[in-house]
Amino acid sequence: MKTWMCTVCGWIYDEEKGDVEHGLAPGTRWEDVPDDWVCPECGEGKEAFEMMEI
Repeated sequence: MKTWMCTVCGWIYDEEKGDVEHGLAPGTRWEDVPDDWVCPECGEGKEAFEMMEI
């Protein structure tokens, strides 16, 4: 499982946790997140996210 950070606002998408409030079940991998999904914090698209090194 990986984590991804929005480069605009810093919101973190954690594949392990998903984004249940916005329809992404825990365990949803980044490549399975729909292309029209947007950051719940600032509204930016997936292209604004970068994988974080742990």
